[in-house]
Amino acid sequence: MKKLMALAGFMMLMMASLMAQAAGDLTIEITRGNDNAIPIAVVPFRGDGVSPSEDIGKIIADDLEHSGQFAPLAPQDLISRPASGDNINYGDWRRVRANYLVVGRVEASGNGYKISYELHDVSGQRRELGEVVTSSEDQLRSRSHYIADQIFEKITGIRGAFQTRIAYVTAKGVDPNISYALYVADQDGHRPQQILSSDQPILSPAWSPDGQKLAYVSFESGRPAIYVQQLSSGRRVQLTSFKGINGAPAWSPDGRKLAMSLSKDGNPEIYVMDVASRSLKQLTNSSSINTEPDWSADGRSILFTSDRSGQPQLYQMDASGSNAKRMTFTGNYNAGGLYGPDNKFIFMTSRTDRGFQVAKQDLSSGRVTILTNTYQDEAPAVAPNGTMVIYATQQGARGVLGAVSADGRASFVIPSPNGEVREPSWSPFLN
Repeated sequence: MKKLMALAGFMMLMMASLMAQAAGDLTIEITRGNDNAIPIAVVPFRGDGVSPSEDIGKIIADDLEHSGQFAPLAPQDLISRPASGDNINYGDWRRVRANYLVVGRVEASGNGYKISYELHDVSGQRRELGEVVTSSEDQLRSRSHYIADQIFEKITGIRGAFQTRIAYVTAKGVDPNISYALYVADQDGHRPQQILSSDQPILSPAWSPDGQKLAYVSFESGRPAIYVQQLSSGRRVQLTSFKGINGAPAWSPDGRKLAMSLSKDGNPEIYVMDVASRSLKQLTNSSSINTEPDWSADGRSILFTSDRSGQPQLYQMDASGSNAKRMTFTGNYNAGGLYGPDNKFIFMTSRTDRGFQVAKQDLSSGRVTILTNTYQDEAPAVAPNGTMVIYATQQGARGVLGAVSADGRASFVIPSPNGEVREPSWSPFLN
């Protein structure tokens, strides 16, 4: 009973932190750069007789900078503005120490645009990449993210994740008149779309592996229940409404099952539900709190938080529920664990002498690295390429989304200019 009360108290504290105004469009604020980032020049794309509503070159440069892997030259350091490889003087760009150069132009094409771009290796004096893509007016940001993805992958060898999306929860007002909303936005915070609004708390959004649905917890019926909502149609179904806790839904890699934490029989335990048949299988059975499950990429293992050792720590078990073993031993609080997409690392919230921070642990060596440097960082969500982690944090008196590179070298804040943001979740690759 004490553990149930403790968990309920934790949930109330988490809800209380969601007291602010609703989120608007989000703008990234760099807080720490990577001294080893690759210098790259992204020249503003020339508009040949057109004036598109989006600055394509700036979106590309921002994406690359926010990855933590690149350091775009400042606009005043762009010594010339070529629109194609024919006009490039490589010596000029060597003098400003740019390793790579991106140039492009935008032309009218039917009711939309034709975007031509090129990536050049400055030291090698050669074109590495070039393509022409078409876009309607409302696709300009998406096409810009696509171009950034191609450039990122060409240089790093890692698939870009700039076309992915994030989900998060916002709140407006003060207790007892708080309104909650679930949003989906581009990974850089732009183009937010409200998916659900409620005068009751919304928690734990989780993307389906195909990126078409969100599972989440809503209190709209007066107690927590797990829902799954189709993003394209808005259609949703309620999967659980057992007595007690219905929380922390997590999709299996094949999208057929949801792991979750239920206290329907008294103690919070990890269950797996077959989404089609609604059949349940109980995986844990202990006198401890067991919550926050996450599936490994191969679907063979489940990571979860348990206080069976006396303090919250991460444990791993087979997807069948057998062979549970403790995974974290550094510090007296490690929770909210997630596997990285390559199953080489786990990411988590750890308590240190500076407060709560986002950390990662190497699964082969057990080495733990603290990634964030503020004091109230929680709920990490990992990009599908494993290069970035987004999390909930505080900026002054309000909650915002922070992000940090997986090596901890670069970080930034995605503030909500009109309110507080919590419960982030990062989508899978969407194409």
